[in-house]
Amino acid sequence: MDNWYVYIVRCSDDTLYTGITNDIDKRIEKHNSGKGAKYTKYRAPVVLVYSEICKDRAEASRREYQIKQMDRAQKEQLLSK
Repeated sequence: MDNWYVYIVRCSDDTLYTGITNDIDKRIEKHNSGKGAKYTKYRAPVVLVYSEICKDRAEASRREYQIKQMDRAQKEQLLSK
């Protein structure tokens, strides 16, 4: 069973982007090469600021949704933990 990661990256313009992946190193590399999500394409480089491991994709998707519903202040609070 592969682990899935929910992650937050801070983009070069200080925006935060949330996603899920089963290979976090490869995903960050793609974001920084401009081949990641459309959102981060013109905001590279990105820096990984938060990640958590989930046991399956469904759990990771639920957690990603929860994080995406947070406002900026709540995300920053999550990052400071």
